[in-house]
Amino acid sequence: MKVIGYLFTGILLGIVMFKSEAASWFRIYEMFRFEAFHMYGIIGSALFLGVLGIQIIKKKKLKDVNGEQIQFVPKNRSFSRYMFGGIIFGLGWALAGACPGPIYTLIGAGYVSVIVVFLSAILGTFIYGLLRDKLPH
Repeated sequence: MKVIGYLFTGILLGIVMFKSEAASWFRIYEMFRFEAFHMYGIIGSALFLGVLGIQIIKKKKLKDVNGEQIQFVPKNRSFSRYMFGGIIFGLGWALAGACPGPIYTLIGAGYVSVIVVFLSAILGTFIYGLLRDKLPH
């Protein structure tokens, strides 16, 4: 029964992303050229809601679906990992015209060419898995 809830949540997210034009390559292109505020507004709203949600989870000591308390593990804050990771992510986003979330939305909307982007993302993830132990973390 949980799977159906996740499925409907994903479908709702896809609809919201498509209707808000967050999955539009044109809007993404505008963002990277600093021509419109549209995407920055969406990303900023998501960031604000994410920070707010995490603070609520921490303050109220909320539990996950299995009844266990949600814990946030501190991460290594090295500059290089975030700089290089951000550059690679940004280049992939700019080249593909979509970050991972909209890829599913665009495939669901019938943009068949995005399947190449999806398969490339899977391949990139696989290669990262092979090289993970050799990369600086």
